Amino acid sequence: MDLNKEKLLEMLKHMITTRYFELSVDRLYREGKIPGGCHLGYGEESTGIGVIAALDKTDYVFSNHRGHGHCIAKGLDLNRMMAELWGKSTGYCRGRGGSMHIMDVKNRLMGTTGIVGGGMPQANGPALKSMIKGTKEVSVVFFGDGASNQGTFHEALNLASIWKLPTIFVLVNNHYAEATPIEYACNIKNLADRAKSYGIPGVSVDGMDVLKVYEAAAEAVQRARKGEGPTLLVLDTYRYAGHYVGEPEGYRTDEEIESYKKKDCILNFKKYLIENKYLDENEYKIIDENAKKDLEKAIEFADSSPLPNISDIDTDVFV
Repeated sequence: MDLNKEKLLEMLKHMITTRYFELSVDRLYREGKIPGGCHLGYGEESTGIGVIAALDKTDYVFSNHRGHGHCIAKGLDLNRMMAELWGKSTGYCRGRGGSMHIMDVKNRLMGTTGIVGGGMPQANGPALKSMIKGTKEVSVVFFGDGASNQGTFHEALNLASIWKLPTIFVLVNNHYAEATPIEYACNIKNLADRAKSYGIPGVSVDGMDVLKVYEAAAEAVQRARKGEGPTLLVLDTYRYAGHYVGEPEGYRTDEEIESYKKKDCILNFKKYLIENKYLDENEYKIIDENAKKDLEKAIEFADSSPLPNISDIDTDVFV
């Protein structure tokens, strides 16, 4: 593993910040501060942070409806992210997109999206450009187990495989497509086996272990940069919250949820870092407290920011 202390602590910071961001959003949404739909993925932090840690800043990331952690790992500003969720003019999309439509082309975060499976064909676009121009940039797309049953999944993998595009398909398997268990919706136990149909590697990874995620992603990135084509990464993980904020739970047992919380990705990563002398309890406390302060500032920024001006209602609207 080629990760130094600085990189490891950066990953930890991103994971903790993502956890606090989403817990804050959960509370603020229930208080009526945040409009529109909101999907949280706390519990899954190691998936996005682990993959994006293996990328360069010039690589492209296509997110999905559960993409706050992807935005944070890609370097987006917490203030502008929170303002976007609040529908404020200082947000990344000037308050027009909300949680499911955050985009920052400058940082090559090519958008979160509420269209299930919508990012997979799009990710092949920059990958094709990279291959034609020889720029070695990789394109990564995140999607869930439910999206892997969409036609876009098969179309995108097929195209990427025959053209050997530098696209990395990251299937975040949290075991439920909304409330439908993957065992009901898919007749194979290992979703990575689907890669065999397209002659590309399919890798199953413990998505609760950020270092295993990083190692698998780094290998996929290396293959892509060498012109060896795409990879399907299947990350086994779990979301602690419901499919969306305010969802009436009932399809999962408390025992099931608690069994995954015992494998919490942040606590296990903290334990690894302390045992291997990369971190001590005081350093962890500082990182934790700073993340809380950053979130408090982001909330203050969003709360004090102005709403979009009514005079701009037609701006960027195409008919």
